[in-house]
Amino acid sequence: MNVAIIGAGWAGLAAAIAATQGGHQTTVFEAARTVGGRARALTIPSTDAPPLVLDNGQHILIGAYTTSLRLMRLVGVDVDAALLRLPLVLRFPDGNGLQLPDLPPPWDALLGIARARGWSWRDRIALLRTAHTWQRAGFVCAPQDTVATLCAHLPQGLLGGFIDPLCVAALNTPAHAASGQVFLRVLQDSLFSGRGGSNLLLPRVDLGTLFPEAATAWLTGQGAMVRTGERVLALTPPAPGQGWLVDGTPFDAVVLATSSTEAARLVSHSAQTAPYSMTVPLCDWAACAQALRFRAITTVYAQGTPPAQGHLLPEPMLALHSSAEHPAQFVFDRGQLGGPPGLLAFVASDSQGERTQTEQQVLQQARAQLGLPDLQVVQTVVEKRATFACTPGLQRPGACIAPGLQACGDYIAGPYPATLEGAVRSGWEAAQALATPDT
Repeated sequence: MNVAIIGAGWAGLAAAIAATQGGHQTTVFEAARTVGGRARALTIPSTDAPPLVLDNGQHILIGAYTTSLRLMRLVGVDVDAALLRLPLVLRFPDGNGLQLPDLPPPWDALLGIARARGWSWRDRIALLRTAHTWQRAGFVCAPQDTVATLCAHLPQGLLGGFIDPLCVAALNTPAHAASGQVFLRVLQDSLFSGRGGSNLLLPRVDLGTLFPEAATAWLTGQGAMVRTGERVLALTPPAPGQGWLVDGTPFDAVVLATSSTEAARLVSHSAQTAPYSMTVPLCDWAACAQALRFRAITTVYAQGTPPAQGHLLPEPMLALHSSAEHPAQFVFDRGQLGGPPGLLAFVASDSQGERTQTEQQVLQQARAQLGLPDLQVVQTVVEKRATFACTPGLQRPGACIAPGLQACGDYIAGPYPATLEGAVRSGWEAAQALATPDT
Protein backbone atom coordinates (compact mmCIF):
# COMPACT_ATOMS: atom_id res chain seq x y z
CA MET A 1 0.00 0.00 0.00
CA ASN A 2 0.86 3.66 -0.26
CA VAL A 3 0.77 4.81 3.37
CA ALA A 4 0.90 8.30 4.88
CA ILE A 5 2.16 8.82 8.42
CA ILE A 6 1.21 12.26 9.73
CA GLY A 7 3.66 13.18 12.49
CA ALA A 8 7.32 12.25 13.07
CA GLY A 9 7.42 11.88 16.82
CA TRP A 10 8.43 8.58 18.36
CA ALA A 11 5.01 7.05 17.62
CA GLY A 12 4.98 8.20 14.00
CA LEU A 13 8.52 7.00 13.35
CA ALA A 14 7.71 3.61 14.89
CA ALA A 15 4.65 3.39 12.63
CA ALA A 16 6.74 4.34 9.61
CA ILE A 17 9.33 1.66 10.42
CA ALA A 18 6.63 -0.99 10.79
CA ALA A 19 4.93 0.09 7.54
CA THR A 20 8.22 0.09 5.65
CA GLN A 21 9.15 -3.33 6.99
CA GLY A 22 5.71 -4.52 5.88
CA GLY A 23 6.57 -3.63 2.31
CA HIS A 24 4.47 -0.48 2.06
CA GLN A 25 5.54 2.74 0.35
CA THR A 26 5.69 5.15 3.26
CA THR A 27 5.58 8.94 3.37
CA VAL A 28 5.97 10.79 6.69
CA PHE A 29 4.69 14.35 7.07
CA GLU A 30 6.08 16.45 9.95
CA ALA A 31 5.04 20.03 10.63
CA ALA A 32 8.25 20.90 12.51
CA ARG A 33 11.68 21.24 10.97
CA THR A 34 13.04 18.53 13.26
CA VAL A 35 11.83 15.03 14.09
CA GLY A 36 11.15 13.62 17.54
CA GLY A 37 7.99 15.39 18.68
CA ARG A 38 8.00 15.95 22.44
CA ALA A 39 11.25 13.98 22.84
CA ARG A 40 13.71 15.73 20.56
CA ALA A 41 17.02 17.55 20.60
CA LEU A 42 17.09 21.28 21.28
CA THR A 43 20.00 23.40 20.05
CA ILE A 44 20.82 26.57 22.00
CA PRO A 45 22.98 28.99 19.97
CA SER A 46 25.79 30.96 21.59
CA THR A 47 27.73 34.00 20.41
CA ASP A 48 31.03 33.04 22.03
CA ALA A 49 30.87 29.23 22.25
CA PRO A 50 29.72 26.23 20.23
CA PRO A 51 25.94 25.66 20.27
CA LEU A 52 24.68 23.75 23.29
CA VAL A 53 22.61 20.68 22.45
CA LEU A 54 19.99 19.94 25.10
CA ASP A 55 16.64 18.15 25.02
CA ASN A 56 13.17 19.62 25.10
CA GLY A 57 12.76 17.78 28.39
CA GLN A 58 14.71 15.23 30.42
CA HIS A 59 13.46 11.70 29.78
CA ILE A 60 14.02 8.39 31.54
CA LEU A 61 13.60 5.00 29.93
CA ILE A 62 13.44 1.69 31.79
CA GLY A 63 14.53 -1.82 30.96
CA ALA A 64 10.94 -2.92 30.32
CA TYR A 65 10.77 -0.63 27.25
CA THR A 66 11.32 -3.64 25.01
CA THR A 67 9.76 -2.21 21.83
CA SER A 68 11.70 1.06 22.06
CA LEU A 69 14.97 -0.77 22.61
CA ARG A 70 14.27 -3.18 19.76
CA LEU A 71 13.58 -0.37 17.30
CA MET A 72 16.64 1.57 18.43
CA ARG A 73 18.80 -1.43 17.63
CA LEU A 74 16.98 -1.97 14.33
CA VAL A 75 17.84 1.54 13.10
CA GLY A 76 21.47 1.23 14.14
CA VAL A 77 21.64 2.80 17.61
CA ASP A 78 24.28 1.34 19.93
CA VAL A 79 21.95 1.02 22.90
CA ASP A 80 24.68 0.09 25.39
CA ALA A 81 26.67 3.19 24.49
CA ALA A 82 23.68 5.54 24.20
CA LEU A 83 22.02 4.60 27.49
CA LEU A 84 23.46 4.32 30.98
CA ARG A 85 21.81 1.33 32.65
CA LEU A 86 21.36 1.50 36.42
CA PRO A 87 19.35 -0.57 38.89
CA LEU A 88 16.18 1.24 39.94
CA VAL A 89 17.21 3.95 42.37
CA LEU A 90 15.22 6.62 44.21
CA ARG A 91 17.89 8.15 46.38
CA PHE A 92 17.81 11.64 47.91
CA PRO A 93 20.77 13.99 48.47
CA ASP A 94 21.12 12.87 52.10
CA GLY A 95 21.67 9.28 50.93
CA ASN A 96 18.26 8.02 52.06
CA GLY A 97 16.06 6.08 49.69
CA LEU A 98 15.83 2.88 47.73
CA GLN A 99 18.20 1.14 45.30
CA LEU A 100 17.48 -2.31 43.93
CA PRO A 101 20.37 -4.78 43.48
CA ASP A 102 21.01 -6.56 40.18
CA LEU A 103 18.99 -9.67 40.94
CA PRO A 104 16.00 -11.34 39.29
CA PRO A 105 12.56 -10.38 40.65
CA PRO A 106 11.24 -10.59 43.28
CA TRP A 107 14.60 -10.89 45.05
CA ASP A 108 15.78 -7.50 43.79
CA ALA A 109 12.77 -5.76 45.35
CA LEU A 110 12.93 -7.79 48.56
CA LEU A 111 16.60 -7.08 49.16
CA GLY A 112 16.34 -3.48 47.97
CA ILE A 113 13.49 -2.74 50.36
CA ALA A 114 15.28 -4.51 53.21
CA ARG A 115 18.38 -2.36 52.63
CA ALA A 116 16.58 0.94 51.99
CA ARG A 117 18.19 3.77 53.94
CA GLY A 118 16.10 6.07 56.08
CA TRP A 119 13.16 3.64 56.19
CA SER A 120 11.99 2.10 59.45
CA TRP A 121 11.28 -1.61 59.64
CA ARG A 122 7.63 -0.65 59.87
CA ASP A 123 7.96 1.11 56.49
CA ARG A 124 9.70 -1.85 54.90
CA ILE A 125 7.27 -4.47 56.16
CA ALA A 126 4.28 -2.33 55.15
CA LEU A 127 5.57 -1.94 51.60
CA LEU A 128 6.39 -5.64 51.25
CA ARG A 129 2.94 -6.63 52.48
CA THR A 130 1.26 -4.17 50.15
CA ALA A 131 3.30 -5.30 47.13
CA HIS A 132 2.44 -8.92 47.93
CA THR A 133 -1.26 -8.01 48.13
CA TRP A 134 -1.12 -6.27 44.75
CA GLN A 135 0.65 -9.26 43.20
CA ARG A 136 -1.88 -11.74 44.59
CA ALA A 137 -4.69 -9.61 43.16
CA GLY A 138 -3.07 -9.73 39.71
CA PHE A 139 -2.22 -6.00 39.85
CA VAL A 140 -5.88 -5.14 39.35
CA CYS A 141 -7.96 -2.67 41.34
CA ALA A 142 -11.32 -0.93 41.06
CA PRO A 143 -11.49 1.45 38.08
CA GLN A 144 -12.22 4.43 40.31
CA ASP A 145 -9.26 3.85 42.66
CA THR A 146 -6.52 6.47 42.78
CA VAL A 147 -2.93 5.79 43.75
CA ALA A 148 -3.62 7.55 47.04
CA THR A 149 -6.54 5.18 47.68
CA LEU A 150 -4.37 2.13 46.97
CA CYS A 151 -1.67 3.36 49.33
CA ALA A 152 -3.75 5.07 52.02
CA HIS A 153 -2.66 2.61 54.71
CA LEU A 154 1.07 3.05 54.08
CA PRO A 155 3.15 5.17 56.51
CA GLN A 156 3.41 8.85 55.58
CA GLY A 157 7.18 8.75 55.25
CA LEU A 158 6.91 5.95 52.70
CA LEU A 159 4.34 7.88 50.72
CA GLY A 160 6.50 11.00 50.49
CA GLY A 161 9.79 9.20 49.97
CA PHE A 162 8.74 6.49 47.52
CA ILE A 163 5.13 6.35 46.29
CA ASP A 164 4.67 10.04 45.47
CA PRO A 165 7.89 10.51 43.44
CA LEU A 166 7.40 7.16 41.68
CA CYS A 167 3.80 8.06 40.79
CA VAL A 168 4.57 11.53 39.44
CA ALA A 169 7.58 10.20 37.50
CA ALA A 170 5.54 7.45 35.85
CA LEU A 171 2.14 9.13 35.37
CA ASN A 172 2.94 12.89 35.66
CA THR A 173 -0.15 13.07 37.84
CA PRO A 174 -0.20 13.47 41.65
CA ALA A 175 -1.16 10.41 43.68
CA HIS A 176 -4.50 11.81 44.83
CA ALA A 177 -5.64 12.17 41.19
CA ALA A 178 -3.67 9.39 39.44
CA SER A 179 -5.19 6.15 38.16
CA GLY A 180 -4.46 3.29 40.51
CA GLN A 181 -4.95 0.72 37.73
CA VAL A 182 -2.39 2.33 35.42
CA PHE A 183 0.06 2.70 38.32
CA LEU A 184 -0.28 -1.01 39.13
CA ARG A 185 0.31 -1.94 35.48
CA VAL A 186 3.50 0.12 35.44
CA LEU A 187 4.70 -1.65 38.59
CA GLN A 188 3.80 -5.06 37.16
CA ASP A 189 5.64 -4.54 33.88
CA SER A 190 8.70 -2.94 35.46
CA LEU A 191 9.28 -4.55 38.84
CA PHE A 192 7.85 -7.98 37.97
CA SER A 193 8.48 -8.39 34.24
CA GLY A 194 11.85 -10.08 34.49
CA ARG A 195 15.44 -9.31 35.33
CA GLY A 196 16.43 -5.80 34.32
CA GLY A 197 12.88 -4.64 33.64
CA SER A 198 13.04 -2.05 36.41
CA ASN A 199 16.49 -0.78 35.41
CA LEU A 200 16.76 2.94 34.73
CA LEU A 201 18.10 3.79 31.28
CA LEU A 202 19.50 7.34 31.29
CA PRO A 203 20.32 8.83 27.86
CA ARG A 204 23.99 9.65 27.34
CA VAL A 205 23.23 11.28 23.99
CA ASP A 206 20.66 13.89 23.05
CA LEU A 207 17.15 12.61 22.37
CA GLY A 208 17.43 13.27 18.64
CA THR A 209 20.46 10.99 18.40
CA LEU A 210 18.86 8.41 20.67
CA PHE A 211 16.17 7.42 18.15
CA PRO A 212 14.43 9.97 15.86
CA GLU A 213 17.40 10.97 13.71
CA ALA A 214 18.62 7.38 13.35
CA ALA A 215 15.08 6.26 12.51
CA THR A 216 14.80 8.97 9.85
CA ALA A 217 18.10 7.91 8.28
CA TRP A 218 17.00 4.26 8.30
CA LEU A 219 13.66 5.11 6.70
CA THR A 220 15.16 7.16 3.88
CA GLY A 221 17.70 4.41 3.32
CA GLN A 222 14.81 1.99 2.85
CA GLY A 223 13.13 4.23 0.28
CA ALA A 224 10.60 5.96 2.55
CA MET A 225 10.11 9.72 2.41
CA VAL A 226 10.30 11.95 5.49
CA ARG A 227 9.02 15.44 4.70
CA THR A 228 9.71 17.90 7.51
CA GLY A 229 8.31 21.43 7.63
CA GLU A 230 5.02 20.25 6.08
CA ARG A 231 1.92 20.59 8.21
CA VAL A 232 -1.03 18.63 6.87
CA LEU A 233 -4.00 20.96 6.60
CA ALA A 234 -6.78 18.66 5.41
CA LEU A 235 -7.64 14.97 5.57
CA THR A 236 -10.41 13.96 3.16
CA PRO A 237 -12.30 10.65 3.40
CA PRO A 238 -12.12 8.33 0.41
CA ALA A 239 -14.61 8.33 -2.38
CA PRO A 240 -15.84 4.86 -3.45
CA GLY A 241 -12.90 2.84 -4.73
CA GLN A 242 -10.37 5.53 -3.80
CA GLY A 243 -8.06 6.27 -0.88
CA TRP A 244 -7.82 8.93 1.78
CA LEU A 245 -6.61 12.33 0.57
CA VAL A 246 -3.84 14.07 2.49
CA ASP A 247 -3.92 17.68 1.31
CA GLY A 248 -5.36 16.37 -1.94
CA THR A 249 -2.84 13.54 -2.46
CA PRO A 250 -4.38 10.02 -2.38
CA PHE A 251 -3.08 7.31 -0.04
CA ASP A 252 -4.35 3.79 0.53
CA ALA A 253 -4.11 4.26 4.30
CA VAL A 254 -3.24 6.96 6.81
CA VAL A 255 -1.81 6.86 10.33
CA LEU A 256 -2.37 9.95 12.48
CA ALA A 257 0.69 10.30 14.73
CA THR A 258 0.17 13.89 15.79
CA SER A 259 -0.86 15.27 19.17
CA SER A 260 -4.39 14.39 20.24
CA THR A 261 -5.63 17.93 19.59
CA GLU A 262 -4.19 18.03 16.07
CA ALA A 263 -5.56 14.56 15.33
CA ALA A 264 -8.98 15.70 16.57
CA ARG A 265 -8.80 18.71 14.24
CA LEU A 266 -8.02 16.59 11.20
CA VAL A 267 -10.67 13.99 12.03
CA SER A 268 -13.32 16.66 12.67
CA HIS A 269 -12.48 18.24 9.33
CA SER A 270 -12.76 14.90 7.53
CA ALA A 271 -16.17 14.28 9.11
CA GLN A 272 -17.57 17.27 7.25
CA THR A 273 -17.25 15.49 3.89
CA ALA A 274 -17.45 11.87 5.03
CA PRO A 275 -20.21 9.46 4.00
CA TYR A 276 -23.06 9.35 6.50
CA SER A 277 -21.99 5.92 7.80
CA MET A 278 -18.60 7.35 8.82
CA THR A 279 -19.71 10.71 10.21
CA VAL A 280 -20.78 9.59 13.69
CA PRO A 281 -17.70 7.42 14.39
CA LEU A 282 -15.41 10.19 13.20
CA CYS A 283 -17.14 12.80 15.37
CA ASP A 284 -17.18 10.50 18.39
CA TRP A 285 -13.47 9.79 18.05
CA ALA A 286 -12.62 13.48 17.69
CA ALA A 287 -14.73 14.36 20.73
CA CYS A 288 -12.98 11.73 22.85
CA ALA A 289 -9.54 12.97 21.79
CA GLN A 290 -10.54 16.59 22.36
CA ALA A 291 -11.77 15.82 25.89
CA LEU A 292 -8.34 14.79 27.17
CA ARG A 293 -6.77 17.11 29.72
CA PHE A 294 -3.05 17.70 30.01
CA ARG A 295 -0.32 18.29 32.58
CA ALA A 296 2.90 20.21 32.13
CA ILE A 297 6.51 19.25 32.75
CA THR A 298 9.18 21.91 33.25
CA THR A 299 12.88 21.16 32.83
CA VAL A 300 15.28 23.78 34.18
CA TYR A 301 18.84 23.49 32.89
CA ALA A 302 21.31 25.17 35.23
CA GLN A 303 25.09 25.48 35.00
CA GLY A 304 27.44 25.24 37.93
CA THR A 305 31.18 24.83 38.42
CA PRO A 306 32.14 21.25 39.23
CA PRO A 307 35.11 20.53 41.50
CA ALA A 308 38.46 19.94 39.83
CA GLN A 309 38.15 16.22 40.41
CA GLY A 310 34.55 15.09 40.31
CA HIS A 311 31.00 16.15 39.55
CA LEU A 312 28.39 18.41 41.09
CA LEU A 313 26.26 15.44 42.14
CA PRO A 314 27.40 12.15 43.69
CA GLU A 315 25.25 10.20 41.20
CA PRO A 316 23.86 10.83 37.70
CA MET A 317 20.33 11.21 39.09
CA LEU A 318 18.94 12.14 42.49
CA ALA A 319 15.40 12.39 43.81
CA LEU A 320 14.45 15.66 45.48
CA HIS A 321 11.91 16.51 48.14
CA SER A 322 9.26 18.48 46.28
CA SER A 323 6.65 20.91 47.53
CA ALA A 324 4.80 23.98 46.33
CA GLU A 325 7.95 26.04 47.00
CA HIS A 326 10.39 23.38 45.74
CA PRO A 327 8.79 22.06 42.51
CA ALA A 328 11.47 19.69 41.14
CA GLN A 329 11.21 15.97 41.91
CA PHE A 330 14.46 14.91 40.23
CA VAL A 331 17.81 16.37 39.19
CA PHE A 332 20.18 14.89 36.60
CA ASP A 333 23.90 15.57 36.31
CA ARG A 334 24.29 15.94 32.56
CA GLY A 335 28.06 16.06 33.02
CA GLN A 336 27.89 12.40 34.02
CA LEU A 337 25.67 11.63 31.02
CA GLY A 338 27.86 12.86 28.19
CA GLY A 339 27.01 16.55 28.54
CA PRO A 340 29.05 19.58 29.61
CA PRO A 341 30.57 19.29 33.10
CA GLY A 342 28.49 21.05 35.72
CA LEU A 343 25.25 21.12 33.72
CA LEU A 344 22.23 19.99 35.75
CA ALA A 345 18.68 19.28 34.60
CA PHE A 346 15.93 19.80 37.20
CA VAL A 347 12.60 18.15 36.34
CA ALA A 348 9.34 19.48 37.76
CA SER A 349 6.58 17.06 36.75
CA ASP A 350 2.97 18.21 36.98
CA SER A 351 4.37 21.73 36.82
CA GLN A 352 1.99 24.49 37.90
CA GLY A 353 3.94 27.76 38.13
CA GLU A 354 5.11 30.31 35.60
CA ARG A 355 8.53 29.93 33.99
CA THR A 356 10.35 32.67 35.94
CA GLN A 357 8.81 31.63 39.23
CA THR A 358 9.74 27.98 38.66
CA GLU A 359 13.34 28.93 37.81
CA GLN A 360 13.75 30.92 41.04
CA GLN A 361 12.16 28.17 43.11
CA VAL A 362 14.43 25.52 41.55
CA LEU A 363 17.55 27.60 42.27
CA GLN A 364 16.42 27.99 45.87
CA GLN A 365 15.74 24.24 46.03
CA ALA A 366 19.27 23.57 44.75
CA ARG A 367 20.70 25.75 47.52
CA ALA A 368 18.58 24.14 50.23
CA GLN A 369 18.77 20.47 49.23
CA LEU A 370 22.00 20.19 47.24
CA GLY A 371 24.12 22.91 48.81
CA LEU A 372 24.71 24.54 45.41
CA PRO A 373 24.37 28.33 45.78
CA ASP A 374 25.91 29.52 42.50
CA LEU A 375 23.91 27.86 39.73
CA GLN A 376 22.94 29.92 36.70
CA VAL A 377 19.90 29.07 34.58
CA VAL A 378 20.90 28.18 31.02
CA GLN A 379 17.55 27.22 29.51
CA THR A 380 14.08 26.37 30.76
CA VAL A 381 11.75 24.18 28.73
CA VAL A 382 8.06 24.24 29.64
CA GLU A 383 6.13 21.51 27.86
CA LYS A 384 2.59 22.60 28.70
CA ARG A 385 0.96 19.54 27.14
CA ALA A 386 3.63 17.05 28.09
CA THR A 387 1.24 14.24 29.05
CA PHE A 388 -2.46 13.63 29.43
CA ALA A 389 -3.83 13.65 32.97
CA CYS A 390 -3.84 9.94 33.84
CA THR A 391 -6.92 9.82 36.05
CA PRO A 392 -9.15 6.88 37.13
CA GLY A 393 -11.63 5.63 34.55
CA LEU A 394 -10.23 7.89 31.82
CA GLN A 395 -11.74 7.25 28.39
CA ARG A 396 -8.96 7.41 25.79
CA PRO A 397 -9.57 7.30 22.03
CA GLY A 398 -9.02 4.00 20.26
CA ALA A 399 -6.43 3.33 17.58
CA CYS A 400 -8.92 2.48 14.81
CA ILE A 401 -10.78 5.57 13.63
CA ALA A 402 -12.23 4.39 10.31
CA PRO A 403 -11.32 1.89 7.57
CA GLY A 404 -7.87 2.83 6.36
CA LEU A 405 -7.39 5.43 9.12
CA GLN A 406 -5.47 4.62 12.29
CA ALA A 407 -4.18 6.78 15.14
CA CYS A 408 -1.17 6.31 17.36
CA GLY A 409 0.49 8.16 20.20
CA ASP A 410 0.97 7.92 23.93
CA TYR A 411 -2.65 9.06 24.46
CA ILE A 412 -4.27 6.16 22.56
CA ALA A 413 -6.25 3.67 24.65
CA GLY A 414 -3.92 1.19 26.31
CA PRO A 415 -2.55 0.03 29.64
CA TYR A 416 0.26 2.57 29.95
CA PRO A 417 0.49 6.25 30.85
CA ALA A 418 2.02 8.82 28.50
CA THR A 419 5.48 7.31 28.00
CA LEU A 420 7.91 6.84 25.13
CA GLU A 421 7.25 3.12 25.22
CA GLY A 422 3.51 3.65 25.04
CA ALA A 423 3.97 5.92 22.02
CA VAL A 424 6.31 3.51 20.23
CA ARG A 425 4.14 0.47 20.85
CA SER A 426 1.03 2.26 19.60
CA GLY A 427 2.84 3.35 16.44
CA TRP A 428 4.04 -0.15 15.70
CA GLU A 429 0.59 -1.64 16.32
CA ALA A 430 -1.20 1.01 14.23
CA ALA A 431 0.94 0.30 11.18
CA GLN A 432 0.53 -3.44 11.55
CA ALA A 433 -3.25 -3.03 11.78
CA LEU A 434 -3.33 -1.44 8.33
CA ALA A 435 -2.86 -4.86 6.80
CA THR A 436 -5.95 -6.19 8.61
CA PRO A 437 -9.20 -6.11 6.65
CA ASP A 438 -11.67 -3.35 7.60
CA THR A 439 -9.11 -1.32 9.55
